[in-house]
Amino acid sequence: PARDEEGTIGPIVAAVAGRLVDAGLVDDVVVADDGSVDATAAEAAAAGARVVDVADAPPTADPRPGKGEAMWKALHASTGELVVFLDADLEGFDPAWVARLLGPLLVDPGVTFVKGHYDRGTGESGPGGGRVTELVARPAISLHHPDLGHLRQPLGGEYAGRRRTLEAVPFAGGYGVDLGLLIDVARRDGVDAIAQVDLGVRTHRNRPVVDLGVQAAEVLHVALRRAGVAVDAAPVLL
Repeated sequence: PARDEEGTIGPIVAAVAGRLVDAGLVDDVVVADDGSVDATAAEAAAAGARVVDVADAPPTADPRPGKGEAMWKALHASTGELVVFLDADLEGFDPAWVARLLGPLLVDPGVTFVKGHYDRGTGESGPGGGRVTELVARPAISLHHPDLGHLRQPLGGEYAGRRRTLEAVPFAGGYGVDLGLLIDVARRDGVDAIAQVDLGVRTHRNRPVVDLGVQAAEVLHVALRRAGVAVDAAPVLL
Protein backbone atom coordinates (compact mmCIF):
# COMPACT_ATOMS: atom_id res chain seq x y z
CA PRO A 1 0.00 0.00 0.00
CA ALA A 2 1.32 3.47 -0.87
CA ARG A 3 0.21 7.08 -0.64
CA ASP A 4 2.52 9.93 -1.65
CA GLU A 5 5.73 7.91 -1.33
CA GLU A 6 7.46 8.89 -4.58
CA GLY A 7 10.80 9.22 -2.81
CA THR A 8 10.99 5.63 -1.57
CA ILE A 9 8.62 3.42 -3.58
CA GLY A 10 10.86 3.17 -6.65
CA PRO A 11 13.93 1.64 -4.94
CA ILE A 12 11.76 -0.81 -2.98
CA VAL A 13 9.95 -2.04 -6.08
CA ALA A 14 13.15 -2.19 -8.12
CA ALA A 15 14.86 -4.31 -5.48
CA VAL A 16 11.99 -6.82 -5.38
CA ALA A 17 11.08 -6.78 -9.08
CA GLY A 18 14.71 -7.15 -10.06
CA ARG A 19 16.64 -9.55 -7.85
CA LEU A 20 13.75 -11.53 -6.36
CA VAL A 21 11.67 -11.92 -9.49
CA ASP A 22 14.76 -12.88 -11.48
CA ALA A 23 15.64 -15.45 -8.80
CA GLY A 24 12.19 -17.01 -9.07
CA LEU A 25 11.22 -16.25 -5.47
CA VAL A 26 8.63 -13.58 -6.30
CA ASP A 27 6.04 -13.90 -9.07
CA ASP A 28 4.24 -10.56 -8.89
CA VAL A 29 4.82 -7.10 -7.41
CA VAL A 30 1.68 -5.06 -6.75
CA VAL A 31 1.51 -1.46 -5.52
CA ALA A 32 -1.89 -0.26 -4.33
CA ASP A 33 -1.84 3.48 -4.94
CA ASP A 34 -4.19 5.01 -2.40
CA GLY A 35 -4.97 8.47 -3.75
CA SER A 36 -1.42 9.74 -4.21
CA VAL A 37 -1.08 13.26 -5.56
CA ASP A 38 2.62 12.90 -6.29
CA ALA A 39 4.46 10.57 -8.69
CA THR A 40 4.10 7.43 -6.55
CA ALA A 41 2.20 5.48 -9.22
CA ALA A 42 4.57 6.49 -12.01
CA GLU A 43 7.67 5.67 -9.96
CA ALA A 44 6.26 2.28 -8.97
CA ALA A 45 5.34 1.36 -12.54
CA ALA A 46 8.70 2.49 -13.90
CA ALA A 47 10.45 0.30 -11.33
CA GLY A 48 8.52 -2.79 -12.40
CA ALA A 49 5.36 -2.93 -10.27
CA ARG A 50 1.82 -3.60 -11.37
CA VAL A 51 -0.01 -0.55 -10.01
CA VAL A 52 -3.58 -0.87 -8.74
CA ASP A 53 -5.55 2.34 -8.21
CA VAL A 54 -7.46 1.81 -4.97
CA ALA A 55 -10.24 4.13 -6.13
CA ASP A 56 -10.84 2.00 -9.23
CA ALA A 57 -10.69 -1.39 -7.50
CA PRO A 58 -13.96 -3.15 -6.56
CA PRO A 59 -15.30 -1.90 -3.20
CA THR A 60 -15.13 -4.01 -0.08
CA ALA A 61 -18.15 -4.89 2.05
CA ASP A 62 -17.24 -2.17 4.57
CA PRO A 63 -15.23 0.47 2.68
CA ARG A 64 -13.02 2.57 4.96
CA PRO A 65 -10.38 4.78 3.34
CA GLY A 66 -6.83 4.09 4.43
CA LYS A 67 -4.15 1.44 4.72
CA GLY A 68 -6.43 -1.50 5.49
CA GLU A 69 -8.62 -0.87 2.46
CA ALA A 70 -5.58 -0.54 0.20
CA MET A 71 -4.12 -3.80 1.50
CA TRP A 72 -7.38 -5.69 1.05
CA LYS A 73 -7.71 -4.53 -2.55
CA ALA A 74 -4.06 -5.32 -3.26
CA LEU A 75 -4.58 -8.83 -1.90
CA HIS A 76 -7.46 -9.45 -4.27
CA ALA A 77 -5.56 -7.95 -7.19
CA SER A 78 -2.82 -10.53 -6.67
CA THR A 79 -2.80 -14.27 -7.26
CA GLY A 80 0.08 -15.75 -5.27
CA GLU A 81 -0.44 -18.51 -2.73
CA LEU A 82 1.92 -16.64 -0.38
CA VAL A 83 1.62 -12.86 0.04
CA VAL A 84 4.17 -10.44 1.49
CA PHE A 85 3.21 -6.93 2.60
CA LEU A 86 5.78 -4.13 2.78
CA ASP A 87 5.43 -0.52 3.86
CA ALA A 88 6.15 1.99 1.10
CA ASP A 89 8.16 4.54 3.13
CA LEU A 90 11.16 2.32 3.92
CA GLU A 91 14.66 3.74 3.53
CA GLY A 92 17.61 1.48 2.80
CA PHE A 93 15.30 -1.39 1.91
CA ASP A 94 16.94 -4.84 1.88
CA PRO A 95 15.33 -7.39 -0.49
CA ALA A 96 16.55 -10.15 1.85
CA TRP A 97 13.65 -9.16 4.12
CA VAL A 98 11.23 -10.73 1.65
CA ALA A 99 13.10 -14.03 1.72
CA ARG A 100 13.17 -13.98 5.53
CA LEU A 101 9.44 -13.32 5.73
CA LEU A 102 8.70 -16.15 3.31
CA GLY A 103 11.06 -18.62 4.98
CA PRO A 104 8.79 -19.98 7.75
CA LEU A 105 5.88 -20.33 5.32
CA LEU A 106 8.02 -22.37 2.94
CA VAL A 107 9.45 -24.77 5.52
CA ASP A 108 6.66 -25.17 8.09
CA PRO A 109 3.10 -25.96 6.93
CA GLY A 110 1.81 -25.10 10.41
CA VAL A 111 2.83 -21.46 10.02
CA THR A 112 0.20 -19.28 8.36
CA PHE A 113 1.43 -15.76 9.22
CA VAL A 114 4.92 -14.27 9.66
CA LYS A 115 5.68 -10.98 11.36
CA GLY A 116 8.95 -9.11 10.95
CA HIS A 117 10.71 -7.50 13.89
CA TYR A 118 13.63 -5.12 13.74
CA ASP A 119 15.78 -2.47 15.33
CA ARG A 120 14.30 0.89 14.40
CA GLY A 121 17.66 2.47 13.62
CA THR A 122 16.95 5.53 15.75
CA GLY A 123 19.92 5.18 18.07
CA GLU A 124 17.66 4.10 20.92
CA SER A 125 18.65 0.99 22.83
CA GLY A 126 16.79 -2.23 22.18
CA PRO A 127 14.31 -3.32 19.51
CA GLY A 128 11.32 -1.39 20.87
CA GLY A 129 8.56 -0.11 18.68
CA GLY A 130 7.53 3.43 17.84
CA ARG A 131 5.48 5.78 19.96
CA VAL A 132 2.07 4.37 19.01
CA THR A 133 3.35 0.84 19.61
CA GLU A 134 4.74 1.54 23.07
CA LEU A 135 2.07 3.96 24.31
CA VAL A 136 -1.07 2.44 22.77
CA ALA A 137 -0.63 -1.00 21.19
CA ARG A 138 1.39 -2.71 23.93
CA PRO A 139 -0.84 -1.57 26.81
CA ALA A 140 -3.96 -2.59 24.85
CA ILE A 141 -2.43 -5.98 24.03
CA SER A 142 -1.39 -6.51 27.64
CA LEU A 143 -4.90 -5.79 28.90
CA HIS A 144 -7.06 -7.38 26.21
CA HIS A 145 -4.91 -9.72 24.10
CA PRO A 146 -2.12 -11.00 26.38
CA ASP A 147 -1.49 -14.07 24.24
CA LEU A 148 0.11 -11.72 21.70
CA GLY A 149 2.38 -10.01 24.21
CA HIS A 150 5.47 -11.85 22.97
CA LEU A 151 5.32 -10.25 19.54
CA ARG A 152 8.10 -7.70 19.28
CA GLN A 153 6.67 -5.41 16.59
CA PRO A 154 2.87 -5.78 16.57
CA LEU A 155 2.40 -2.72 14.35
CA GLY A 156 5.28 -3.35 11.96
CA GLY A 157 4.22 -3.21 8.32
CA GLU A 158 6.41 -6.04 7.03
CA TYR A 159 4.67 -9.41 7.21
CA ALA A 160 3.61 -12.37 5.11
CA GLY A 161 0.80 -14.90 5.11
CA ARG A 162 -0.90 -17.72 3.29
CA ARG A 163 -3.66 -16.54 0.98
CA ARG A 164 -6.20 -18.95 2.46
CA THR A 165 -5.69 -17.33 5.86
CA LEU A 166 -5.60 -13.73 4.65
CA GLU A 167 -8.80 -14.15 2.64
CA ALA A 168 -10.56 -15.68 5.66
CA VAL A 169 -10.02 -12.76 8.06
CA PRO A 170 -11.27 -9.17 7.90
CA PHE A 171 -8.94 -6.28 7.17
CA ALA A 172 -9.61 -3.47 9.62
CA GLY A 173 -9.86 0.01 8.18
CA GLY A 174 -6.97 2.44 8.29
CA TYR A 175 -3.95 1.90 10.52
CA GLY A 176 -5.75 -0.64 12.68
CA VAL A 177 -5.15 -3.31 10.04
CA ASP A 178 -1.75 -4.44 11.37
CA LEU A 179 -3.00 -5.25 14.86
CA GLY A 180 -6.35 -6.51 13.60
CA LEU A 181 -4.69 -9.13 11.40
CA LEU A 182 -2.58 -10.40 14.30
CA ILE A 183 -5.59 -10.80 16.56
CA ASP A 184 -7.77 -12.41 13.90
CA VAL A 185 -5.10 -14.81 12.61
CA ALA A 186 -4.32 -15.90 16.18
CA ARG A 187 -8.01 -16.60 16.81
CA ARG A 188 -8.42 -18.48 13.53
CA ASP A 189 -5.20 -20.50 13.39
CA GLY A 190 -3.78 -20.24 16.90
CA VAL A 191 -0.91 -18.15 18.27
CA ASP A 192 1.58 -20.90 17.38
CA ALA A 193 0.75 -20.37 13.69
CA ILE A 194 2.36 -16.91 13.87
CA ALA A 195 6.13 -16.81 13.39
CA GLN A 196 8.56 -13.93 13.86
CA VAL A 197 11.71 -13.18 11.86
CA ASP A 198 14.50 -10.68 12.47
CA LEU A 199 14.81 -8.07 9.72
CA GLY A 200 17.77 -6.29 11.28
CA VAL A 201 17.61 -2.50 11.08
CA ARG A 202 14.53 -0.87 9.57
CA THR A 203 14.30 2.88 8.91
CA HIS A 204 11.29 4.82 7.73
CA ARG A 205 9.88 8.32 7.89
CA ASN A 206 9.35 9.52 11.45
CA ARG A 207 6.04 11.34 11.73
CA PRO A 208 5.36 14.30 14.07
CA VAL A 209 3.39 13.50 17.22
CA VAL A 210 0.43 15.55 16.02
CA ASP A 211 0.11 13.25 12.99
CA LEU A 212 -0.01 10.10 15.12
CA GLY A 213 -3.39 10.80 16.72
CA VAL A 214 -5.42 9.13 13.97
CA GLN A 215 -3.13 6.10 13.90
CA ALA A 216 -3.29 5.70 17.69
CA ALA A 217 -7.09 6.00 17.71
CA GLU A 218 -7.51 3.41 14.95
CA VAL A 219 -5.16 0.95 16.66
CA LEU A 220 -6.93 1.32 20.01
CA HIS A 221 -10.31 1.06 18.31
CA VAL A 222 -9.40 -2.31 16.76
CA ALA A 223 -7.93 -3.64 20.01
CA LEU A 224 -11.10 -2.76 21.93
CA ARG A 225 -13.57 -4.02 19.32
CA ARG A 226 -11.73 -7.32 18.98
CA ALA A 227 -11.93 -7.65 22.78
CA GLY A 228 -15.71 -7.20 22.70
CA VAL A 229 -15.71 -3.69 24.13
CA ALA A 230 -18.62 -1.64 22.81
CA VAL A 231 -17.22 1.23 20.76
CA ASP A 232 -18.50 3.20 17.80
CA ALA A 233 -18.11 1.79 14.30
CA ALA A 234 -15.24 4.20 13.60
CA PRO A 235 -13.06 6.35 15.87
CA VAL A 236 -13.75 10.08 15.90
CA LEU A 237 -11.03 12.54 16.87
CA LEU A 238 -12.11 15.86 18.35
